[in-house]
Amino acid sequence: MIPPVEMTTDMMIVFGFLIFVTILFVFEVVRVDMVGLLMMVFLPLSGVIEASQAISGLSSNAVVSIIAVIIIGEGLDKTGVMNIFARHIIKFAGKSEMRIMALVASTVAFISSFMQNIGAAALFLPATSRICRQVNVPVSRILIPMGFCAVIGGCLTLVGSSPLILLNDLMASWWSNNQSVLGDKPFEAFGLFSVTPIGIALVITAILYFLVFGKFILPKVKSKPDDLSCLLNDDLECTYGEEIHSAYELNIPSNFETKRLDELRIRPLYHSTVICICKQGKQDGGLKVFVPARSDIIEPGDTVGVISNGEHIQNMAQDLGWELCDDLNRLNEVLSPDNSGIIEAIVRPRSELVGKTLHQIYFRKKHQVNPLALFKGDKVFYEDISEAKIQTGDAFLLFGQWEKFHLLKQKKDFAFTEHIPGEIMHPEKAGFAIGSLVLALVLALGLNVALSISLLAGAVSMILTRVISIDEAYRGVDWMTVFLLAGLIPLGLAFEKTGAALYLSTSIANLMQGFLTPFVLFLLIGFLTSFFTLVTSNVGATVLMIPLAMNMSVQCNADPRMAALLVAVAASNTFILPTHQVNALIMRPGGYKVKDYVRAGSGMTLLYIGVVMTIMYFFYGIAG
Repeated sequence: MIPPVEMTTDMMIVFGFLIFVTILFVFEVVRVDMVGLLMMVFLPLSGVIEASQAISGLSSNAVVSIIAVIIIGEGLDKTGVMNIFARHIIKFAGKSEMRIMALVASTVAFISSFMQNIGAAALFLPATSRICRQVNVPVSRILIPMGFCAVIGGCLTLVGSSPLILLNDLMASWWSNNQSVLGDKPFEAFGLFSVTPIGIALVITAILYFLVFGKFILPKVKSKPDDLSCLLNDDLECTYGEEIHSAYELNIPSNFETKRLDELRIRPLYHSTVICICKQGKQDGGLKVFVPARSDIIEPGDTVGVISNGEHIQNMAQDLGWELCDDLNRLNEVLSPDNSGIIEAIVRPRSELVGKTLHQIYFRKKHQVNPLALFKGDKVFYEDISEAKIQTGDAFLLFGQWEKFHLLKQKKDFAFTEHIPGEIMHPEKAGFAIGSLVLALVLALGLNVALSISLLAGAVSMILTRVISIDEAYRGVDWMTVFLLAGLIPLGLAFEKTGAALYLSTSIANLMQGFLTPFVLFLLIGFLTSFFTLVTSNVGATVLMIPLAMNMSVQCNADPRMAALLVAVAASNTFILPTHQVNALIMRPGGYKVKDYVRAGSGMTLLYIGVVMTIMYFFYGIAG
């Protein structure tokens, strides 16, 4: 019988706050970051914790780590490192949502086995978002599986998550204080891979869970269509939309006679623009000519990207004998709205272009963008655009990579009518970006420097090496996630400080005292730890539950080492609410609501307990 704990006023206040936060989450009364801010205000006002503890979340390891790792991810994305990763994922997975999900989730789980799960999730977030945009898969269908597997991946090794890192130390401390109960039995620590069978089973189960039930439990967010017309606003659609509708991909057959692009007269005959030529026989999808010149050659085996409308493209394919593809394949990355698109640019009064033609200034070759149409006076021109004399106020509809538009904007010749997406990439700084990541990993894994300091060192290195500016670093941080976590951490502190967690666990344990067989005990420990992980931190739940679980196991003649291992593994069973830092991180990018976590996380929570208990029963001997 575990000595009972008496209920206090502070405990009742904390339980009241727990119910209050749950209601706010479930019914979405306010935004989730506002819930965190409310806790930072109400908890110290109620007197259950001090003011310094209420704001301590802002300086916690978890919050600082999230800020730093997001900055590192921004640097890797801006230098094109994540583009390379995304390209390889698409190469292996194609456009299959299930294959993309399985490949991304398993990769992140593996990385989480030696790196903190929040770091792995944050590093892969930009690449995952980019992959989803390129293949037109809703990011909401991928991020929850990725996030859950990032959490579970921490169970693959003893250094993958904070609870498992603490496991041996907490066990050793309890062991030294309970030698009389143990009969002087020597303490045996767990090895690096002692938990690996459980971790592998959990990762496989999670991936299968989403493969089988994903279409029912993941939010069905309607994505934008993959054609370029979705990038035209209503005004541009009214002005240019009749001829410029979509991007198409056409394959050149083997019997086609090789010709120069200008010989085909595609623009005057079909009001269409060739925006890319992919040559055959090259690796990684072929040598791509992004802004074809008049003298460029079209030959058998080429793949051509064209902007047109349905009627014109059908006529062109039929007349030229080209094969019109049903979807974008080889040119999917080139024509992805994530990388390129259509935008309107108006000639400024003091532009150096006034009085000249696009052909005279070698506009395509110089700026690497394609003119699609010209609005001059009150008429739209689709033919002979390059030969028209440019005047102030002329509006060009242009297609190109976002990076090229950013460079063109710096010339001050054009005024763009809308915000230019994307940014200027700096692949020449990829080495500095990778070096900054390696620095963080070496500090954390090799020199045992605190994770927050290690990641912060990597983030600062990104800024000092000018991979990104400090302003870009500030803009890249998701502050909603930061304040959500910073506000929930004090609630966990209050739960532990007031003894509310201890009261709840001992009360349940004593209530079931007469029914506790070793297996039932371990099942109870698993559920209790899972609950405390949701409302406190995984570290707090581990520190609280390991001594309690080991004491209970001795009374039931069960192995206290196995009880402690179960606590450390169950402390990662946190999927129902966005209280875990990984779940909070993916919430806004995925467009998730709390109900999405409840729907996807409920089944995962039960499966998690079931798999852990099954593996520990058959492979670790927890039956007694």
